[in-house]
Amino acid sequence: MRCDVLVVGDYGIDLIFAGLPSLPESGRDVIGNQFAQLPGESYTSAVAMHRLGLRVGWAADFGDDDLSALALRYVRAEGLDDALFVHHKRPYRRVSVAASLPDDRAFITYYDPAPARPAGFKALITTTARALYVPGFYSGVLFDAARLLVRAKRMQLIMDGNLTADLTLESPGLRKTLPYLDVFLPNALEARHLTGQDDLEQAARQLAALGPLVVVKNGAMGAIACQADQLWYSPALPVTPVDTTGAGDCFSAGFVKARLMGRSVAECLRWANIVGGLSTLGLGGTGRCVTAEEVARCIDDQENEGLA
Repeated sequence: MRCDVLVVGDYGIDLIFAGLPSLPESGRDVIGNQFAQLPGESYTSAVAMHRLGLRVGWAADFGDDDLSALALRYVRAEGLDDALFVHHKRPYRRVSVAASLPDDRAFITYYDPAPARPAGFKALITTTARALYVPGFYSGVLFDAARLLVRAKRMQLIMDGNLTADLTLESPGLRKTLPYLDVFLPNALEARHLTGQDDLEQAARQLAALGPLVVVKNGAMGAIACQADQLWYSPALPVTPVDTTGAGDCFSAGFVKARLMGRSVAECLRWANIVGGLSTLGLGGTGRCVTAEEVARCIDDQENEGLA
C-alpha cells in the first residue's frame, strides 16, 4: 500500500455533552443542550487528513463489539481505506464521555486491553508512506523497531503529544524518542509538564534541543514552533468555539498537510491554526468538515485583510 501519511493508533467513541452551565460536580446533575456521539482519537486525525486531500492509510485494531461496529460505520461513510485494519474476535471497546465548555473540558474514559502487537506495527512492514503519524507519545521496544523501518523507508516521523505517562525532560523514554522525531506536537500543558517551564518559549526551546521541530499548541493563544535556535509564532483563528474536543488532532492534521505540501514552518502553523480553529465550530473533532479549499479561502481572506 502506498499513501501520503500512515496513521497508527486506535479508534475511540466520544459521547460529547455541550451547552452545559458548568462542569459536573459530585452529587449534582448538570444538563446540557447539545449532544453528539462520534468516533474520536486516531479516527479524528485520519479523517481530518483525508478531508484535506491526503491519501491516508490508517492502521487500527477493532473488536467484535457494538462500539467497534459503530466506528466502522463512520469509517465507511467517510470513504477511508480499511486495508490496514485488524479485526479481533473479542470486545475492543474504547469510549470517552466528554463534558465540554467553550474553554474547558472533563473526561471519563474506558479502554479494553490493547493487543500485544498493534495493527500499526504490521502496517509499517507492508506500507510505504511519505510520513508516519503517531497520534500520541509512544516509546519502548516496539518504537525502537518501528523507527528502523521508518528510516529505511525514508518516512518522516511525526508524533503528537497526548501524553499518558508521567514523563519529564529527564525521563529515559522521552530522551530516547525525541531525537528520532522529525516533528513533535505537544500542547501547552504537556510542554510545561515535560520541561517544568511556565514560559512556553523556553519549554519549546528545551524540547527542541533534543532534536525535533517542536510545535506547541496553545488553543486560543495560537502556537509556537521551535527548531534549533529559531522560533515561529502564529495566532489562533478568531472563532467562537462550540466544542474543542479533537481540535488538537485537527491542528496536527493541518500541520501535516501543509508540511507534505512543502510549505514553510510559518505556513504550516497557519494551516494548523485554521484547521484546528474551524473544527471547534461543530461537536467533536470531525463534526465540522474542514477542506483544503476552505483553508485556502481563509488564508486569502487573512491576506486581503492585511492589505486593507
